[in-house]
Amino acid sequence: MLAGAVALYAGQAGLAASIWVAGTAVVLAILVVDIVVSLRRGEFGLDLIAALAMAGALLFGEHLAGIIVALMFTGGEALEGFAQRRARREMTALLSRMPRTAARYAQGGLQEVALAELVPGDRVLVRRGEVVPVDGTVGAGVAVLDESALTGEALPVRRRVGEPVMSGVTNAGDAFDLRAESAAADSTYAGIIRLVEAAQEAKAPMARLADRFALLFLALTLAIAGGAWAWSGEAVRALAVIVVATPCPLILAVPVAIISGISRCAKRGVIVKGGGALERLAGVRTVLLDKTGTVTDGRARLIDMRVRDDLDPTEFLRLAASLDQGSPHVVARALVAAARERGLALDTPTDVREVAGSGVAGRVGEREVLVGGWDFVSAQAASSPFSREIGAWIRREGTVAVVVAVDGTIAGALLLADQVRPEAGTVLRHLRDAGVRRIVLVTGDRADLAAGVAAFLGVDDVRSEMKPQDKTMAVEAERANGPVLMVGDGVNDAPALAAADIGVAMGARGAAASSEAADVVILVDRLDRLVSAMRIARRSRAIALQSVYAGMGLSLLGMVAAAFGYLTPVEGALLQEAIDVAVILNALRALAGPIRILRRREAGEEDVPALEAEHRTLGDVIDDIRATAARLPHLPGPDVRQELARLDGVLHERLLPHEERDERVYAGLRRRSGARDALAGMSRTHMEIQRQVHNLASLREALPDDGPGEEQRYEIERLLHGLEAITRLHFAQEDEIYRSLDADGE
Repeated sequence: MLAGAVALYAGQAGLAASIWVAGTAVVLAILVVDIVVSLRRGEFGLDLIAALAMAGALLFGEHLAGIIVALMFTGGEALEGFAQRRARREMTALLSRMPRTAARYAQGGLQEVALAELVPGDRVLVRRGEVVPVDGTVGAGVAVLDESALTGEALPVRRRVGEPVMSGVTNAGDAFDLRAESAAADSTYAGIIRLVEAAQEAKAPMARLADRFALLFLALTLAIAGGAWAWSGEAVRALAVIVVATPCPLILAVPVAIISGISRCAKRGVIVKGGGALERLAGVRTVLLDKTGTVTDGRARLIDMRVRDDLDPTEFLRLAASLDQGSPHVVARALVAAARERGLALDTPTDVREVAGSGVAGRVGEREVLVGGWDFVSAQAASSPFSREIGAWIRREGTVAVVVAVDGTIAGALLLADQVRPEAGTVLRHLRDAGVRRIVLVTGDRADLAAGVAAFLGVDDVRSEMKPQDKTMAVEAERANGPVLMVGDGVNDAPALAAADIGVAMGARGAAASSEAADVVILVDRLDRLVSAMRIARRSRAIALQSVYAGMGLSLLGMVAAAFGYLTPVEGALLQEAIDVAVILNALRALAGPIRILRRREAGEEDVPALEAEHRTLGDVIDDIRATAARLPHLPGPDVRQELARLDGVLHERLLPHEERDERVYAGLRRRSGARDALAGMSRTHMEIQRQVHNLASLREALPDDGPGEEQRYEIERLLHGLEAITRLHFAQEDEIYRSLDADGE
């Protein structure tokens, strides 16, 4: 077009026309071939109108209009290519980051081997800045990992010896040893890449739907063009109508918006397998949630402990966890994790003897320790009144009890359970806000356990003791209420995930079968990412529809104007060019999130992840408050003051500074939101915790030298139980608030 313009400016009108004809003819020939190929595949699109416009321009001598249409068509293709490359940037980055080799220990040194040569059991050195090649566990050193490429978490995480590491994450710290637990082809990263490739190759149904309307739009275009020609007797008006109707780049706006939404989901740690899945996600009306590993954490966690009066709870947990380091049992790993969360330094056990499925015995330092079930420990420990108390105390539904004996006598017990995710309540509220009318909890667990979780969450229905085929039948039954979304993580959930209109797999720790069967895979172990994905899906679909309605509407107005002679073919071509570019640029808005007044990072609360982590490390402080209350009735009078002074020091050194940091975060949220009273109730809880700690100090100072009387003991015990309850509840509330901040940042 530019060459023809130069020739025209130089006075060579004939040369300009020839150049424009040649350019238009080349594009037209290529387009005709593409149309023929598409028709043979049974596909019919709006490209035919572009071909008619170019052919008509050549036929009627509108050479400039023809080259403008050709430029519009090829420019739209180029713009779509740019948009899709940008939209897929995060997903293709996964492919480009895939390592090709790994440094494996062999023959006393390191050998650089191809990734395919790694087998489970190999020891691999992961250097600073390298991508972890296979799934495994930390063999030596402390791994500082950047998991943002997979999970979307911005801050590095630490993994200690024995803790799992996903392939595909980047080593952000010093080199560490990795013990491979899978081959490269079976690793997390390889599975993610397969999911990404499937997502990139899929085509959105909205795009196919637009193609099916192409015949109607073509008929309308030809009717208006024919009517204009017949009414005016001017063929050029018919050409102008056809030129304005050329919507080839316009229809590209739909896949651009959908692919942009898929890309944004990938940023949030959610892989969506194609545009069709994203569209169905936007229209969900019923949600079925599996319980274990989906609504709950899916792992045993320490929830309570009972310790003999003469033992410190922290030392009790340290002894048990130190011995359990020698056991691969899932409960043993949970105890070790609980101790490490509390920052306890574990000893290396010696003389470890394990009875599979029952318990483990050994030495920790100078002490003989037994850890296991009641039958295992009680059979080897001396009976006492305290042991009989423990035997009754551990009998709680929905928990796993671990009994610990030290030096031949029972020292206490620990209770572990699978807890509801901190963000579960927020997720259910946001699902209802997003238009979900019905939420059902489905699980294979017993009815009493399922009912307890359902009552806590407030779901519409609960179905328990379900087999895989029962979950599939539940999906089919719920279809009467609208499109069904199923969320699960286990192999038993795979049939229901495949049967649902949209299946969502918790892929961070879930079974591979569920990820393969699902339409959406959440890579980070966070249920609130489901809400983020639904919001992104709804926004992307809305933007795609905006582009379609606006573009088609403007094109129709332009066609009418051209029919009445208000637009020449050249002017119509320029107008359509502007329309097409505008709607494609509008579709690109799906790449970015909506403008929000408050965002997690913009709110100035960079300390939020650290504060969440502190909640876990402060678990021993809450345990200490409870244990002190339990010991108080049995302590000699003079020892009470000393015990309370010790606890007071712990509270002032660890708990109160944490609450002060929380309050600074609240202040930042208030400033950014413009709501001066935001989180006022939470700040009031901070004040109550501080008041309780102050009252404890006041009670201690008022004690007589010979210790408290019966009434004073009761008052102190009551205060300690209240402080423990309010602190534990407050931490749970803050965990939910902090996670909701992250979920809001789509």
